[in-house]
Amino acid sequence: MCGSASASSVILCRFSYKYFSGPSTLQIIARSKIMAAVAVRKKEVIRDLDRCDIPYYVSEFVEREVGNDYDSLRKLDNLIDKLSANKKQLEEQVLTVSSEVPKRIQNALKNAEDSKKSLSRLLEEETLLSDSISSHLLKAQPWMEDLDVLISQVEEIERHLAYLKWISRIEELSDSIQQYLMTNNVPEAASTLAFMAELDIKLQESSCSHLLAFVRSTVKFWHKILKDKLSSDFEEVLTQLRWPFVGPPQSQAFGLAAPASAPDVYNNLEMLFCQLLKLQTSDELLTKPKQLPEKYSLPPSPPIILPIQIMLNPLQKRFKYHFTGNKQTNVLNKPEWYLTQVLMWIGNHAKFLDDKIQPILDKAGSSVNAGLEFSRALVMLILEKLAADIPCLLYDDTLFCHLVDEVLLFERELYSVHGYLGTLPSCMHILSEESCFQRWLTVEKKFALQKMDSMLSSEAAWISQYKDITDVDEMKVPDCAETFMTLLLVITDRYKNLPTASRKLQFLGLQKELVDDFRIRLTQVMKEETRASLGFRYCAILNAVNYIATVLADWADNVFFLQLQQAELEVHAESNAVSKLQLGQLASMESSVFDEMINLLERLKHDMLTRQVDHVFREVKDAAKLYKKERWLSLPSQAEQAVMSLSSTACPMLLTLRDRLLQLEQQLCHSLFKIFWQMLAEKVDIYIYQEIIMANHFNEGGAAQLQFDMSRNLFPLFSHYCKRPENYFKHIKEACIILNLNIGSALLLKDVLQSASENETLKPNQPSAAAALNELGVYKLAQKDVEILLNLRASWPNTGK
Repeated sequence: MCGSASASSVILCRFSYKYFSGPSTLQIIARSKIMAAVAVRKKEVIRDLDRCDIPYYVSEFVEREVGNDYDSLRKLDNLIDKLSANKKQLEEQVLTVSSEVPKRIQNALKNAEDSKKSLSRLLEEETLLSDSISSHLLKAQPWMEDLDVLISQVEEIERHLAYLKWISRIEELSDSIQQYLMTNNVPEAASTLAFMAELDIKLQESSCSHLLAFVRSTVKFWHKILKDKLSSDFEEVLTQLRWPFVGPPQSQAFGLAAPASAPDVYNNLEMLFCQLLKLQTSDELLTKPKQLPEKYSLPPSPPIILPIQIMLNPLQKRFKYHFTGNKQTNVLNKPEWYLTQVLMWIGNHAKFLDDKIQPILDKAGSSVNAGLEFSRALVMLILEKLAADIPCLLYDDTLFCHLVDEVLLFERELYSVHGYLGTLPSCMHILSEESCFQRWLTVEKKFALQKMDSMLSSEAAWISQYKDITDVDEMKVPDCAETFMTLLLVITDRYKNLPTASRKLQFLGLQKELVDDFRIRLTQVMKEETRASLGFRYCAILNAVNYIATVLADWADNVFFLQLQQAELEVHAESNAVSKLQLGQLASMESSVFDEMINLLERLKHDMLTRQVDHVFREVKDAAKLYKKERWLSLPSQAEQAVMSLSSTACPMLLTLRDRLLQLEQQLCHSLFKIFWQMLAEKVDIYIYQEIIMANHFNEGGAAQLQFDMSRNLFPLFSHYCKRPENYFKHIKEACIILNLNIGSALLLKDVLQSASENETLKPNQPSAAAALNELGVYKLAQKDVEILLNLRASWPNTGK
């Protein structure tokens, strides 16, 4: 249909143009038929999206150019001319393209033929060239073989020549050292030997074993000669200075007979020290430093520089003489003797090293710190001594514990007084050896448990040391809790300098075990005191639990324990020991290493406080029985009484409250007592509201008496602990407001609440129920509760409803 309608319109258009030149009747008929065909097309032609739809585009064209306007048919002549011109132009373009395409194809074929011929020529040339090269290689093969032999011979000769040059170079250096020594030019000889030692290091990758042996033997030969000579001269200068110093710095006297020669001695000291420094490279090549077994995991450190080694020789001899073998000073139960001796030596020589030796090192461009180098060498003596002694006393708890104590004291003074660095080998590396460390943990736990037994069995276990000092005794900490936390603090100080995080985490685990054990012991004692939950000991236990939880929470923010938390996070991440949630909490610092212990202590604290609150609340309820039976409906009004006074039936309840609050204020610390009285106030508030107020009816005098009892007597009992105690008794306070409203306000409120409950539309000026209650100061009570309270009022006027 689409196609026929479009075609018919076109045919009619052409027909009218060709055979009718004027606006005759037939033209008019044709025009009408065209317009009808266009109208039909508009209804029937639908675009086919899957192909090039010519009828659709023709219809669109006619619609756009002609439309429904019959007058626009006058344009058909011009439109047909224009389309005919376009058609002619398109036909010419088609003819032009049709004539050009064969020429282009012909040219492309010709180019392809030319390329093919060129490729054939190139292939022929390549074949010829390949054959020529193969022939040439065959002819040159004998020459190549002869040339390879000659090249190999040349390379071998060059290697021999290089070998001889190295020998010649070493011999030249050796001759130079000999000449320098013959002329007593020791500094140049030392410099030459240092250069020879550097050559030895460069040759280490060579496979010429004989050459390496020759160089090494030459270095060794001259090193021994120079070292012996310089060492002898250096020791002589040290003797003149009365080295080593056996007394404190202030008692050291300069050892020269003639003080005037002191500058010369110090000049010689500097000269010999610098010359010995030059022998350091060769000394490291030839001397293998003494090392402890790998099980001690000592950090890598460079050898002690040669001049310091010579200065240490007399001290090392003294140490070995006194503290090895069968000497009376070498006893296992006196480790403090050799530890103290080493500290004394370090202290006695510190000033000399800083004032005389360090400037020499700085001048020579060395980065070595004289004091640290001296201390490091003496500490190595201690490490060797500990490594030898510890296996002998490992299973004697008393001796082992004493040794650990002395070592820790030694370490503390070494770091704090003498500035020893934590990156250097120390006694803690020896104590961190597996068997020694496990024994240390066992002994530490054993003595800690013994200490806990003794502190809990002490007569003063539950008494605060500072009970007579108000400012200090704010936490009311019993002696056992303070002693226990001091014990944990001491343990932290003992292990905080351990070299690895894994060892520190093991000690942290021990601390957690001790905290949990102490919590269990407190729980056991608490259960024995359950019947007297307001007693002195029960309160002391509660103070102890609160103190331990508070201190652990403070420790959790300490840098040391934050570092341990990070280490623990890394360990857990590697072992997949905890959930992703726990890892996230550790990583974000939302939790701490003591969280588990703190949570258990907080739970125990809450249980104990709840038990105390329940005990006091039971006493309050017993004392309030008469108050519950008060005749609120028949009490005289406020106008009938000269002065308002407290209800006699309320006295027992208020006295009980007052006595218990005073008692527990004295026995509990401030933070615990605050929680206690707030919990108690909440219970009393709900009890009086539900059991007394909601269970009775009130006349005007009863409501006034209730408000007087509460606002003038109950609330002031808590005014010592907060500024606005009535805020903790919101049920009572708001109930008193409702019960003591004047008649007019009560009627209006009742009307508003009744309207709100019946979902009636409020009058324009009438407030909502919530707004009305808030205006009266009622925020806690629900609307239904207020309605009940209003119904508890006995004095309502007769409104006729």
